Amino acid sequence: MDHYDNLTVLICTWNRAPLLRETLDSLARVSVPDGLSWEVLVVDNNSTDDTASVVQERSQTFPVSLRYIFEARQGKSAAMNTGIRESHHPLIAFADDDVKVSPGWLVAVATGFREHPDAAYLGGSVAPIWEAPCPQWFANTGKTLWGTLAILDYGEEPFVFEEQHKIPIGANFAVRRATMDRAGGFDPALGRNCNQVLLGQELPEFFARVRLAGLHGWYIPAMSVQHHVPARRLTPDYIRRWWYGKGISRARMEALHPVTELGLDLRRVPTIAGIPRFLFGSAARDAIRWATAWTRGDVGSRVAAETQLYYFGGQVRERLRRLAR
Repeated sequence: MDHYDNLTVLICTWNRAPLLRETLDSLARVSVPDGLSWEVLVVDNNSTDDTASVVQERSQTFPVSLRYIFEARQGKSAAMNTGIRESHHPLIAFADDDVKVSPGWLVAVATGFREHPDAAYLGGSVAPIWEAPCPQWFANTGKTLWGTLAILDYGEEPFVFEEQHKIPIGANFAVRRATMDRAGGFDPALGRNCNQVLLGQELPEFFARVRLAGLHGWYIPAMSVQHHVPARRLTPDYIRRWWYGKGISRARMEALHPVTELGLDLRRVPTIAGIPRFLFGSAARDAIRWATAWTRGDVGSRVAAETQLYYFGGQVRERLRRLAR
């Protein structure tokens, strides 16, 4: 019998009871390697729907321990940190409350850590479940906007994330508890919450600390999930707001980690009113791309250019706010 460290599957949820039910049902059907002891922990982040009832109902027949915890502090980072504290297993796998894990997902997580004892964390692919037809303008952008909708596919070969300057996304990753003990938890100032600004750089900031600690992670293609993409997100307005929030979060993250993943030290670059000068050049090029796309009637390219202008706007807003403080 192979030896595997015990593992917690951690799901943070907020008002998605029907989708959470699908996630739990997919987990109940996964293949389990011999010798693995595992549990599922659901952290209810202040839901007002029947999330608690869904977990209670599924726990009656779930194949392993299915635990429920309520976290009233709003925000995904707070919920994840609570789940980490409540799990005492050496491995923690994170799945969003709107994914369906593949039948081999748990095997891929457990064997990934066993076959890569040097891995501080793992990440896998995320394929879309379209709740409405994917707009043609979005499809025409290729992979440019995939991150906006939590879609990820790095190919069929494993690799070390740090060697390719990439990271996993929150819908599908796993960490060793020792990694959390060394690098710390997730920053609530960067994570998504229920307000109108779509923040979301808690994972990049966490992986920046992992990198600073001299640790690295592996991409595991077999560690795959499917992720619901709501119809309301398939609009230029949502995509623009997402990138504006990313700009705010990125500026906050770079205030904590001024040396980027590519080795650029932002403390040493020329600035204008505290804003890196190269951002203005990028914004000017994006404005030209936008005008060209508008002239051609190319909606996909126009929206792609707009995302970068909104990203720039978010960065400017946050950097000026911090400068005023």
